[in-house]
Order: sequence, then C-alpha cells, then structure tokens
Amino acid sequence: MEHGLTLITTLAAGFAIALVFGFVAERLKIPALVGYLLAGIIISPSTPGYVADINVASQLSEIGVMLLMFGVGLHFSMTDLLKVKAIAVPGAIAQMAIATVLGAAVAHFWDWTWGQSLVFGMCLSCASTVVLMKALESQGILESHDGRIAVGWLVVEDIMTVLILVLLPPMSSMLGGTVSASDADMPFWRIVAETLARVFVFIALMLVIGKRILPWLLWQVAKTGSRELFTLCVLSVAIGIAFGASEVFNVSFALGAFFAGMVMRESKYAHRAAIESLPLRDAFSVIFFVGVGMMFDPMIIVEQPLHLVAVLFIILVGKSLVSFFLVMLFRYPLHTALTTSAALAQIGEFSFILAGLGVSLGLLPKEGMSLVLAGAIFSIALNPLAFACIPFAREKLKKHWKFARILDVRPDPMSVMPDELEKSYLSGHIVVIGMAQMGLTTVTKMLDEGLSTVVVDKDNRLIEDLRKQGIKGVVGEATDPACLIQAHVQDSSMLVLTIHDDIVQRKIIETARLLNPSMEIVIVARTKEEADHARADQLGQVFYTTEVISDQLVDYAVDRFGKNQDDEKTEQ
Repeated sequence: MEHGLTLITTLAAGFAIALVFGFVAERLKIPALVGYLLAGIIISPSTPGYVADINVASQLSEIGVMLLMFGVGLHFSMTDLLKVKAIAVPGAIAQMAIATVLGAAVAHFWDWTWGQSLVFGMCLSCASTVVLMKALESQGILESHDGRIAVGWLVVEDIMTVLILVLLPPMSSMLGGTVSASDADMPFWRIVAETLARVFVFIALMLVIGKRILPWLLWQVAKTGSRELFTLCVLSVAIGIAFGASEVFNVSFALGAFFAGMVMRESKYAHRAAIESLPLRDAFSVIFFVGVGMMFDPMIIVEQPLHLVAVLFIILVGKSLVSFFLVMLFRYPLHTALTTSAALAQIGEFSFILAGLGVSLGLLPKEGMSLVLAGAIFSIALNPLAFACIPFAREKLKKHWKFARILDVRPDPMSVMPDELEKSYLSGHIVVIGMAQMGLTTVTKMLDEGLSTVVVDKDNRLIEDLRKQGIKGVVGEATDPACLIQAHVQDSSMLVLTIHDDIVQRKIIETARLLNPSMEIVIVARTKEEADHARADQLGQVFYTTEVISDQLVDYAVDRFGKNQDDEKTEQ
C-alpha cells in the first residue's frame, strides 16, 4: 500500500514543504523559487528525515519542464524581440560565449575534462526568465524600454539554450560523453546532420501545419463553451506535442513544448489559453524546482567552498560586468546597462535542464550539478539586492567615469517629444498623467473636441502604441521635472492626474505648479475618501468615479479650455 501511494506522498510532501519555504522566502523579500529549491533539498536523500521518491519526482519534473517551456513559447513574441534585436541578439550571444569560456576555464583548472568544463560553462551562461520577469514586475519596469531589452536579451538566451539542448546529445561522443548504441558506429557529421534534419522537419511541420491546425482546434473547442474542455485541449497540446516530438523526431521535450506554445500564440484565444493553463503550469513548475532541489548535495558547500565562491563570482560579477560593458559598447543609456547587468546576475531553470542533460550524457559530474544548483540558489536569493544597488552604482559611476556621465543623459526615444511636432500643439494643451482611470476613449474624445492632449505614463509599450495611433505621449516618471518639461507642462492649460498614491500625487502637483503656477489641476479619484482628502487639501478640481471617467471630464475640459485653445492656435 505504501508503495502504491508513492506518487501521492511525493506530491503531498513536495507541495506542503514548498508552500512553507516559498511563503518564508516571499516574506524575506526573496523569490519564492529559492523556497521551492530548499523544499527539494529537505526531502532529498542528502538530508535526514522523509525522503521522497526521486524517480517519481523526476517524471513529475519532466511534466514541469514541458509546461514551463510551453508557457515560455506562449509568451514569446517575435515582434517584441525584433524591436530590441540590435542589442539583444549580439549582446546575448556574446555574453553567453564569454560566460561559457569563463566557466570552462575555471572548471578545467579543477582538472575536469574540456567536455565537462564546456558544459559546466554553458550552465552558468544562461539566466532565468522566470526570475527576471518577477524582478522586473516588482521594480515596476517590466514594460519599460530597459525591461523590454532585458526580456529580449533573455529570450535570445533561451533560444540559444534550446539549440544547445538539441545539439548536445549528438556531440556527446566528441566531448567525451556517452553515446547511444544506435549512434556508436556512425560518423560524427552524420549524427549531427540527422539530428538537425529531424529538428528542421519538426519545426517546419509546426510552422506550416501546426500553425493552422492548433489555432483552429482551439477555436472549435472554445465554441463549445466548456471551460474544462478548453483547459484540457491546451494541456493536451502542450504535453502531447512535447511527447510526440520526443518519440517521433527524437528531440527534447523542451523544444517540443516551446514550439507548441509558440504556435498556439497565433490563436486569438492565446491569452485565454495562458490564463486557463496557468494554475497547472505553476503547480508543476513548483514540482520541477522541488525535483531539481532533490538532486542537490548540501555538503558541496562545506567540502568545496572555494569552488562555490568561484561559481558565484562568475554568475554575480563576471556575467554582470560582461553584459554591462556590452550594453555600454552599443552606446545605450547607463541605466539600461545597469538594469541588464542586474537582470543577468542569476541562473535558473534552463541551467537545471542543461545540467541534468549533461549528467545523463556523462558530460557533467554530479559535483557540477550541485555547484550549478548552489549557484542558482544563492544568485536568485541575492538578485533583489542587485536591483536595489542600481541607483547607488549609477551615482558612483557618474561621479568617477566621464563616459558614464555622457551615456547617462542618452534618453529613451519614447521619453522625448518628437521634434517635428508643431509648437502650436504644445501650447494651452492638456497633460494627462497616467491612463488608469482615463482610458483611451477619454483621450480620443478630447482630441475629437479639438483639445490638444499629451499623455505621460511610465509604460513604454503603452506610449508606443498611442503614438502609432497619432496620440502624443512621453515615457517617464511624472515626479521627474525633466519628464514634465518634455510634456511641455510649462505651456499647458490643465493637468489631469490619475495617480492614486498620495505622496507621489503631491510631488507631481508640487513640481507641476513650480513649472506652471497658472495651470489648472484636475484629480481623478477612485474612492470617496481619496476625493475628500484631495478637496480638503485643495489640490485641485476633483472628479470622483468608480468607473473609467469619460464624458464628465471631457465636457469640463471643453467648457474651460476648448475655446481658449482654438483662439490661441488661430492667433499663432
């Protein structure tokens, strides 16, 4: 009976302990991922007490890999990548190459073979997309220009790592690893050629046939109105294609699941597919990290502390410095270089997948797997500190390095008002801070009524989309005088504020009034208490609404400034 319940006990113990450690990690402002890895260590054979079935955990981890990679593919946007390709593609490739060389050189110094050293270096070269996304979200810069560059950089790393996962098995014999019996008598070039041929056939089928069939299938299931069938369809596609790709084309689960997600993205139901599959993806991702933790030997910290210090130095310092100087070399702003450096100062899920494959092929000793896991745990735990150090590092570099001062003033293209904009538009206009309570409808109505309008928001993608629609906008923090000057607040007639943080709200109003004492300030409040406070403090005209405000504000703006704007433009 106990043997028959191995799956249940492994899941129960894994989820329960991961919940406890994940909760503690979040309370300590550390990514929950660290807690999941520690949970795996607790139930591993390396620690006393309950030991989970590592074979069951390994199979559950494989499902986690499939769903994790399916999610990566589902969110992969070639359009977003192309927007930052000039820095993301060469930067990521160069950074991975240099980090691999650093890791390989250190490992070879430990008397490892060059094959083992090379695989070890590759494990240290790729950062975690999951950790990065959470870090950028917590900093509020996921949609910023810097955030998009960092995400694009890691997407290129993901693609490169998937390519390595494909090519590593056929190259294992050349690197000193094991080779399957069927490939033992084949020349190396033929093994590689056949592997690449299978991969290309699979990709071609997915892009030509799958791109048409999968969205159609999703649409047919969605028409039934059954949420259960829709979720089942999404999971069947993710796991089915990953398994089929492995069995038929002999490619990795990771590659099959990634392309399943990428093709599924073409459907208009892609967003719903992402939402419906999220709970199960999250659950099995937890089991994946728990399973990875079970392969970690904590004694590596005691027995080989210098090896661990070397690994952490490569991850935290080596990779960061390489990415920093690469971004600076491309003459991007200083804050972009620092953000990218902080983003890459960690390793995660792809490192685990690659290390696991290396161990199975005899290309990485178990000691190497433990060092990779230790490096991941410490680097992920320290990653929030790396982001927290950005302002300090920025000021220090500006103080002591002239080139840093020059690049620090290079603006995000979306943070500067286009030069070709008529000056008459930027006089007596309305400046809208944020779009939360406004919505596109309100701004469009203002423009239809002849009210020149400029939107200020820190979401780079939002401003870019608005500009494509002919709406003027700038990216930036409204508390920064330079941002308000770009929006020409000094020449505007009205400032509409939808920011709900009291402190930030007052800072913006104080700065705006210094630039333009005569402008009218309108506050859009979302709660009655917020409206009462704003009125009591006499911050400006207050509109209180629980929904997106539209006609009321537009009518007020037209009554106050519509005629004035027309007269001013006529005079000019």
